[in-house]
Amino acid sequence: MSYKNRLQIAISGCSGCGNSTVSRILAERLNLYLVNYTFRSIAAEDGISFEEVCRRAEIEDKYDLRVDQTQVILARKSPSVLSSRLAIWLLDEADIKVFLKGSLEIRARRIQQREGGSMEDLLNTTALRDKRDHERYWRLYGIDNYDYSKADLIVDTDGLDAPQVVDRIEEAVRKLK
Repeated sequence: MSYKNRLQIAISGCSGCGNSTVSRILAERLNLYLVNYTFRSIAAEDGISFEEVCRRAEIEDKYDLRVDQTQVILARKSPSVLSSRLAIWLLDEADIKVFLKGSLEIRARRIQQREGGSMEDLLNTTALRDKRDHERYWRLYGIDNYDYSKADLIVDTDGLDAPQVVDRIEEAVRKLK
């Protein structure tokens, strides 16, 4: 399936829900531009570590603002899939807004498979990251990223692999026509 019109898809979710993987597969399947500009992008552009960007973002709003503004600008340039923690809140004109959710345990296990580390540490760091992200989004934008009411589709990713999640999103996109 290929979309040449102005289709905009926004996908959000917490760390470990598969946002990046699902968005990449969906963009490939639908022949859409993938927007996945993140703190990792800033780290690469600025020549500093991802961890350093995250640390700085805790005390300097410019990192979050840079990511969020850049993502929206890129998403508006062409038919696209925007993958970000705040996509469903920031890309108001998205044709479909998808929120991926998952339990802390499954998300931490996925992060462990991707990056390694002890499960106990990952459970703690993932929960702490969720809390810090939530506090920052509220402070910066007044966004409660635990309120999924802006989502047109909520997918619980526990027990699903990325292609299965993409299948559910693709089915919802087909219904837009």
